[in-house]
Amino acid sequence: MAKQVVPGGRLVILASFLCSFILTQLPLPRVMDWARPEWVAMTLIFWILVLPHRVGMGTAFVVGLVLDLVRGSVLGLSALSLVTIAYATHLSYRRIMMYPLWQQGVLVLVLIGINQLLFHWMQMAVGMTGNNLLFLLPSLVSAILWPWFFIVLNGVRQLFRIQ
Repeated sequence: MAKQVVPGGRLVILASFLCSFILTQLPLPRVMDWARPEWVAMTLIFWILVLPHRVGMGTAFVVGLVLDLVRGSVLGLSALSLVTIAYATHLSYRRIMMYPLWQQGVLVLVLIGINQLLFHWMQMAVGMTGNNLLFLLPSLVSAILWPWFFIVLNGVRQLFRIQ
């Protein structure tokens, strides 16, 4: 039986973002809540790395607005921070793809760290956050999970022949 080719792959990309929104909202124990990986940012980085001609800053803006609605945060905070990391990823996607997965994880640490810093700074500007550095912990957890995350999403991409 031949594999079915998904026309354009838009549904698979949309489904991956939908899964990342669900993972973002899954309840975790109170102790682990600070260490929740940034699933949406990781998904965005992945799709920009493998399909930079199809996923870019427009996608990051729309995904950021939806993420703000899902989180219940001020509209535009996530959009601005995701557009920033989308731009940084898009500038160097060819170079990043040449690195082994563990080195890509280090770059993911930096990119998501920038995302977290921007989001935290904007939350402080509207008076919605505290003064501790635990907000950077998701970037470390995301970087540790990156190699497995990349392998799984790349397998899905190859399964559906998305190019």
